[in-house]
Amino acid sequence: MRFIDKLNNGESVLGPFSKTSDPSMIEAMAYAGFDFIIIDLEHGPNTILNAQNLIRAAQFAGAFPIIRVANNAAEDIGKALDIGAKGVQVPQITNADEALLAVQHAKFAPMGMRGVCRFVRAAEYTNKDRFAYFKEANEQFLILQLEGIEAVQNFEEIIKVQGIDIIFLGPYDLSQALGVSGQINHPLVLEKMKYIIEGCKAKGIKTGVFTDNLTDAKNWKEIGVDYISFSVDVGIMVDACKNIINNL
Repeated sequence: MRFIDKLNNGESVLGPFSKTSDPSMIEAMAYAGFDFIIIDLEHGPNTILNAQNLIRAAQFAGAFPIIRVANNAAEDIGKALDIGAKGVQVPQITNADEALLAVQHAKFAPMGMRGVCRFVRAAEYTNKDRFAYFKEANEQFLILQLEGIEAVQNFEEIIKVQGIDIIFLGPYDLSQALGVSGQINHPLVLEKMKYIIEGCKAKGIKTGVFTDNLTDAKNWKEIGVDYISFSVDVGIMVDACKNIINNL
């Protein structure tokens, strides 16, 4: 998959959050060239049931399917991986204990204690060799969202936890926590984000950020952010429609 190839080659990957429920929208974004798509079960209307077909659409069209779960809970993370998500993005991580809990939920032994069931899509409904499945499952991506001042303060302890693939930063949440709500390019926000990005690089952990404009996306790419989440599909649609209307 191009997602893995790019990351292995030291390139940045790009993809949106998705709040729509139509697999054709997922296919269209994948065909357009996005490397990954984050199916949002935290702030979107989708459920674990219809997310299966959204994952299928992403895979069919060549994009890496990731689910942002609603909670750092065994049921949420396990179900997302059972239906075939290639990565899970876990919100509201604030300390090392919560990070370790996410690893426990996402990985089979010996890395974690994820509940075992092979009658699931990820195991090809038992068609896949059990040992191959367990090994492959433990290679799926675990992305942790660090949100709030507490997460920044505990950052160095969080990244000591084994099993984390990407540390993801949301500038809007961070700006709110720092008392400058919505000012995503405020010096305080940028200082904290760059501090975490540099710390992750030193530990060999990849980083991700959310951005909703091309200028910031390019800046983060130049800084060396690996995983750039660009806006949300519904917002991209609104902007495209406005552009047509305003330029006719």
